Amino acid sequence: YGDSVFPDISQLLIMAPAFIFALTFHEFAHAWSANKLNDPTAKNEGRLTLNPLVHLDPVGTIMLFVVGFGWARPVPVNPRNLQNPRQDMMWIALAGPCSNVLLAFALGWLYYNTAPTSEMMSIFRAMLEFGIYINLVLCFFNLLPIPPLDGSRIITGLLPQEQAYQFSKLEQFGPGLLIGLIVLDRFMNLGLLSSLILSPVFYCRRLILSLFS
Repeated sequence: YGDSVFPDISQLLIMAPAFIFALTFHEFAHAWSANKLNDPTAKNEGRLTLNPLVHLDPVGTIMLFVVGFGWARPVPVNPRNLQNPRQDMMWIALAGPCSNVLLAFALGWLYYNTAPTSEMMSIFRAMLEFGIYINLVLCFFNLLPIPPLDGSRIITGLLPQEQAYQFSKLEQFGPGLLIGLIVLDRFMNLGLLSSLILSPVFYCRRLILSLFS
């Protein structure tokens, strides 16, 4: 966003639709995979839908329009409904980042099959291009092994049971650590998160765009 941490109106018009749909698709993937693994909790609460109003978090949505980054409501999962709770929770967590990668590829295909024949189409293509970027950001951000991000659930599923139990004790500190990292990275330009996320994001974006060019 240039020198400012606050996005301007023109940026928001491009960012917001792409970001909201990326968040919605991510949470829908969690709900869909949980339902496939015999946990109907999310479905029963109306989360098995692509309606963004069902998934968006009020504070996360406000933050999107204030600082250009937000979040959605986490999908409820009841581990007692799962046949293999630790492993199944890992697959449910992995579904979110995987869905963003699939969506990034779909947007890449759509980007190269639309032409900037008008100002409106040029804006639409800018949304598609940003959509590729933000889906990859959401993917790699959520893969960070910090609770409550998906990466922490994946790590728990991969670790032996005793180590997984010890790792799960860190969950109470996760949200505070995550918020602290985001604030430092966004407002003090320390680059803590961007150094971990942006390199794979830019590599994958180049890969996607080259496949359809």
